[in-house]
Amino acid sequence: MTLTDPAGAVVRAVRDALGGGAVYAPQPRLSDAAVPPGTALVLRTSGSTGNPREVALSAAALRASAEATHDRLGGPGRWLLVLPPTHVAGVQVVNRTVVAGTEVRVGDLAPFTPGAFAALAQDFLDSPVSTPGSDRAYVSIVPTQLHRLVAAADGDGDGDGDADEGGDGLAALARFDAVLVGGAATPAPLLARARAAGVRAVTTYGMSETSGGCVYDGVPLAGVRVRLTDATGPGDAAGAAAGAGPTTGVVELSGPVLAEGYVGDPGATAAAFRTDPDGTRWFRTSDLGRLDHGRLTILGRADDVILTGGVNVAPAAVEDAIAGHLARLGTPGEACVVGVPDDEWGQVVVAVLALPGHTPAAGTPQNQPENQAPEDQAPEERLPLADGGGELLAGLRTAVGRLLGAPAAPRRVYVTPALPTRGPGKVDRRAVRDAVVRAERIPGREPVRP
Repeated sequence: MTLTDPAGAVVRAVRDALGGGAVYAPQPRLSDAAVPPGTALVLRTSGSTGNPREVALSAAALRASAEATHDRLGGPGRWLLVLPPTHVAGVQVVNRTVVAGTEVRVGDLAPFTPGAFAALAQDFLDSPVSTPGSDRAYVSIVPTQLHRLVAAADGDGDGDGDADEGGDGLAALARFDAVLVGGAATPAPLLARARAAGVRAVTTYGMSETSGGCVYDGVPLAGVRVRLTDATGPGDAAGAAAGAGPTTGVVELSGPVLAEGYVGDPGATAAAFRTDPDGTRWFRTSDLGRLDHGRLTILGRADDVILTGGVNVAPAAVEDAIAGHLARLGTPGEACVVGVPDDEWGQVVVAVLALPGHTPAAGTPQNQPENQAPEDQAPEERLPLADGGGELLAGLRTAVGRLLGAPAAPRRVYVTPALPTRGPGKVDRRAVRDAVVRAERIPGREPVRP
């Protein structure tokens, strides 16, 4: 397989933009607003909390990101692209090869299946190195793709009907010098299973406003700083590394990788990008994090925190606990935890589990609206939810309660074949929450109660 248009066009456009040519926007522009001086790329955010915005990234920020990534990984190399080249993770794969002058191979894996990935990766890895400095091989994936590769290797189905080829996908992944996994939180059991298979997995944290991932395995890239802010003020990673204990707050990021701002939205830019009296510029994320001796752990979005009975519960922590419980049961699956309104508790914790191959049993209450074609439904209306109470709920409540306390234990659990997404690897939490609310209002169903 060779690089062909339109993939080749992406490479040429990024190369031209970094060299001072025309600004490149991989998706149609949302408006004709002027971009800030020095802008090379204009990327859309996912719009998870409102209308999508356009982020302006300078050539300097993109180069700094690429160089810091290769420095952390052990040097430049060639890259295999299996993510959409329209979002920051995919564009960054191209950007790194342009900056380093190395090879990029682009594969159209829609839908992504372990068998197709195995064939593509093996061909890529076995091909002669075409450019100097490309003896190392890298790939960037999202947790959902990693989950499919692991499930196929474990014989739980690979989505393309060929267990042998599916298992080869994980083996091929283990041949890469580094595998970046980002776009969403990676469940700890999934990460451990992949690493046990020899995969050199590196978790990444970042967003379009930071030129993509800028914190690898919890540690900021060179030149990047992390601090946490709350009502008592900021505390940065340097202080934590000097011996301070864990600190929790809203994550802010600084460094040469920061975007110029939002195109045509000075108010949003001023709210998100702030400059300290010493001239240091920071981007305020919407994520809660914990710093422990310089290592960052993301706890989830600040606006996703569930307040139940006066206790704050971070969905990401509950999802990790559920992932561990499912791993111990030998059950592959993903979890999304949301808070739903409750008259007594304000909100209660509800878990939605995506169990591959699951089909709601006949007669099981679901949230599907009647007399409406699937293509006319909103994402939350297309999400079939079946009640997963009984032993499954009891086991989850025990496992989560033991780790995080009784308030974090899910009060109800639903199962569904797959979770909706809003970009590479990102679960559409809002759609899941809306689907749960619809399910809770099914006539004859009792409301959620502890």
